[in-house]
Amino acid sequence: MNIKIYKVNSNSLLNQKLLKFVENSSWTDTKNHTAKMIRENNFDKWESMFVAMDNDKIIGHASFMKTDYYSLPDVFPWISTVFVTEEYRGMKISGMMIDFINQYAKELGFKETYIPSEHFGIYEKYGYKYIKDIINYGGEKDHLFSKKL
Repeated sequence: MNIKIYKVNSNSLLNQKLLKFVENSSWTDTKNHTAKMIRENNFDKWESMFVAMDNDKIIGHASFMKTDYYSLPDVFPWISTVFVTEEYRGMKISGMMIDFINQYAKELGFKETYIPSEHFGIYEKYGYKYIKDIINYGGEKDHLFSKKL
């Protein structure tokens, strides 16, 4: 295995490859939203998608955004849509993507990043701390985690 993380430029071949990956993803909860975001190039300034690749094969993705699926305009930047294919789970690839994005965020001058999740016990192992419960636009409860950079 030769796993590397890359920032995806909007009009690149990698972006087209990512779109196909997302459209064929097993994560049905966010597939349509993420694909639409990529298709419509809904990224502003520093926002971006990131991918984990094993050689030339995409095995995961994450987004770095100013807004997410929550009515919290003062909370940003968000690391969201963190997904790794089933065959690569358990190899700390999510952590590799999160670390890469946090380094990018730090270079941009951010002092903290936020991650939403339905679950406890995932992001804490990457240094995130539970802040509070939040309600998404679908009316469902999630948990908000943050990490100082």
